[in-house]
Amino acid sequence: MTGPLHGLTFIELAGIGPGPFCGMMLADMGATVIRVDRPGGNPHAAIGHSILFRNRQNLALDLKSPQGIETILRLCESADGLFEGFRPGVAERLGVGPEQCQARNPKLVYGRMTGWGQTGPLAQAAGHDMNYISLSGALHAMGRAGEKPAIPLNLVGDFGGGGMMLAFGMVCAALEAQRSGQGQVVDSSMVEGSAALMAMFYGLRSQGLFTDNRGTHMLDSGAPFYEVYETADGKYVSIGSIEPQFYAQLCQLAQLPAEDFGNQLDMQRWPQMKEKLAAVIKQKTRDQWTALMEGTDVCFAPVLGLEEAPDHPHNRARESFVTVNGVVQPAPTPRFSRSGAPQIRGAASPGADTRAVLSQAGFSDADIDNLIAGGAVKQD
Repeated sequence: MTGPLHGLTFIELAGIGPGPFCGMMLADMGATVIRVDRPGGNPHAAIGHSILFRNRQNLALDLKSPQGIETILRLCESADGLFEGFRPGVAERLGVGPEQCQARNPKLVYGRMTGWGQTGPLAQAAGHDMNYISLSGALHAMGRAGEKPAIPLNLVGDFGGGGMMLAFGMVCAALEAQRSGQGQVVDSSMVEGSAALMAMFYGLRSQGLFTDNRGTHMLDSGAPFYEVYETADGKYVSIGSIEPQFYAQLCQLAQLPAEDFGNQLDMQRWPQMKEKLAAVIKQKTRDQWTALMEGTDVCFAPVLGLEEAPDHPHNRARESFVTVNGVVQPAPTPRFSRSGAPQIRGAASPGADTRAVLSQAGFSDADIDNLIAGGAVKQD
């Protein structure tokens, strides 16, 4: 099985965070993704990125060398897309901006991954995930009542609002290019991507159903029936009994008295209901609650750590996690009934595929030898 994106080729100018996540998503679905690293790689990328770098070919190349830039432009001639994560204007100064690349291949899709976007007052400012989701309204909405906003790792900006949106944009533009014969620039901003993830909550706000009072709503820890609770052994369970029939089953299985829990949607009583439910949940261990509620319509799950999650029976049955070169990691997703997904290849070292990539692109052995001898490219 080769994956639904088999036949598409993308060039990834090496970065960290959202760019590699975009590359992983494209490569997991069968696209050929050529990651262009600096010789020796990026020392920052060595920390925590090995899984994000899977399924790529790796070309080590000096982007400050005229021969290196020419190599990139020549690769663009046969590629479907290229994406980068530099600040606005950097790629142009290097000589690999949209105009330079599309001059070689008018059908090329050019992806740009930034926090603030290519334009606007903040376009040239530095930032990180937390800053971008601050500007979209996403960070303010997360957390408990009376507490400061809770930082959701870097899932909402870098990955959900950044790399995932860029991957979606690259595939959309590549499909359009097949019809029009013309490439275009995909401007992916983490501010706007994380704002898109908040669409439902902006909709609820327009109806007066979601306010800036953090931790007081149904889905943000305000409701007693949509909450994480500590168990007798110091572990945690998640309960999401929103619908009345699911809430009724929660009350039945946890033996919650009707006088305390009878009116599910009485928001004035939610704090007291939450306190009483917390005391009930604290009476049993996580495993005891799991034995009682898992698989029912309570909408229940034990809160698992990264060590535990791959071994949960449901995840094992679906092979939701795989082990590659001794590293446990999430399997490619989503799944496809016919085209499947390619076999996972672990992260390649910088320059591991330099000769193979250049040869596939039509460079002669003599050309490659000259590039290596001149230091424009490196073969690991």
